[in-house]
Amino acid sequence: MKKLTILSLGLITSLSSIQAIGYEKADIVLRGGPVQVTPQESSDDIRITNPALGDSAGAKVGVTNDTQLGITASYFVMDNVAVELLAATPFTHDITAGGVLAGAGKIGETKHLPPTLSAHYYPLGADSKFQPYIGGGLNYTIFFEESTTSTLNNAGTIDALAQLAGADAGTVTSVSGQELELDPSFGLSVQVGADYQITDNIAINAAVWWIDIGTTGTVKSETNIGQVTAKVDVDIDPIVVFLGASYKF
Repeated sequence: MKKLTILSLGLITSLSSIQAIGYEKADIVLRGGPVQVTPQESSDDIRITNPALGDSAGAKVGVTNDTQLGITASYFVMDNVAVELLAATPFTHDITAGGVLAGAGKIGETKHLPPTLSAHYYPLGADSKFQPYIGGGLNYTIFFEESTTSTLNNAGTIDALAQLAGADAGTVTSVSGQELELDPSFGLSVQVGADYQITDNIAINAAVWWIDIGTTGTVKSETNIGQVTAKVDVDIDPIVVFLGASYKF
């Protein structure tokens, strides 16, 4: 009889755990793990704005992938609705030559932070260990520590860009300094993800975002003919993939 009572209590406890395993209003969920940013970039032609030469026909840029530590924090405003903030350690991306310049390799580098605020909907009830969700939100991306490489910071490259824009060969014969600046970006994001509960508080998580990120890059080169300014508009629009673990408070 005693053994039966112990088994009954154990079964009741297990059932209670299963019923409480999902998410409820006022729950806080922290997630952490590796997150990869894979740009799906589309670049306009580089254009020379000073002097006003216009497009360097076919000269474009690319952006490489990077993986960092991602952290998200979610607060459930309702049983099935949460608000999430995505943060990460700074991403570092190489800026590469593209289009008619393809093969020239790395021409610059930048770091960025992409804080993203989203609202999520969880369609399954609190008795489900598997908790898929969909969401959408807003992203603000900040670029910093931008720099150029010797591939771009030389007279031959600047002169080649000027020639593609219609200048005479040999117009730029020396470069004494250069700086790169990337404008911040504000755009929309969409997301799908899922948690699978291991215990009442611990789960594994996978999530994918598409984020609307675009920027204008400006390169200012001090040359023998004065300052030459080149600009390029790039839609980065990355796919962001997150894998990690979560803890519910």
